[in-house]
Amino acid sequence: MLRSLWVAKTGLDAQQTSLDTISNNLANVSTTAYKRVRPIFEDLIYQNLRSPGLNEESGSFLPAGLQAGNGSRVSATQRINSAGSLLQSQNPLDMAINGNGYFAVTTTGGVGYTRAGNFMRNDQGLVVTSNGNVVLGQSNIGSANPTGGIQIPSNATSVVVGTDGTVSYYVADTTAPTVVDKIAVVNFVNPAGLATAGGGIYFETQSSGAPQVGVAGQNGFGSISQYYTEQSNVNVAEELVSLIAAQRAYEITAKSVTASDQILQKLGQL
Repeated sequence: MLRSLWVAKTGLDAQQTSLDTISNNLANVSTTAYKRVRPIFEDLIYQNLRSPGLNEESGSFLPAGLQAGNGSRVSATQRINSAGSLLQSQNPLDMAINGNGYFAVTTTGGVGYTRAGNFMRNDQGLVVTSNGNVVLGQSNIGSANPTGGIQIPSNATSVVVGTDGTVSYYVADTTAPTVVDKIAVVNFVNPAGLATAGGGIYFETQSSGAPQVGVAGQNGFGSISQYYTEQSNVNVAEELVSLIAAQRAYEITAKSVTASDQILQKLGQL
């Protein structure tokens, strides 16, 4: 069997993965705080038919060897964590992190992290995500099993979130605000190493490193902007260009399959 058939097969698989990744980016162009993903290609192991530098019987060294490649593959998908543009809203619980950091939320799998700050209140007055995950404050982020959250009573007339994450509210006939807590902001040594769980939630892994809790706007942590949400960082024009390039690469690789098939047909006619 021709080696080129199997080499082309690996190229088709790699380009299919690339197309899947680009399609997912385009599908999430309107997803709040979505971070685009790009595939990383690598060539597969080579078969040494003649090693470079081999000492032949003549006593001379070969300037180059003979190595046969075995194709390519997608070795990883890298998440690009550049900030998306901010979109203003009328919801006082909409928040965007201007810089580095993630919000910490409770999930069934433990503490999760997200950049999607389109928050709301549940029936208990707790600030939650659209999936009902409770947003954690500085006072309960360090506990082993955090269950508390930032609670705003039903009689609150307005909610104010400072750039440092301080959440306070006003009630009728009062001029002094009531401070609830500070929004917990968490960062990682390698944010690209976080595991994606869907719904805009990420989880800590060995690759990401341990979570580092800080105060918004201090020591490299981003500040919090109320009445704003972060948009996806997907550039539609760039993704469409990548889509066309991946499609053409797939077509070219498929032509090598056709060429190999024609060679086999000729051999079969001998």
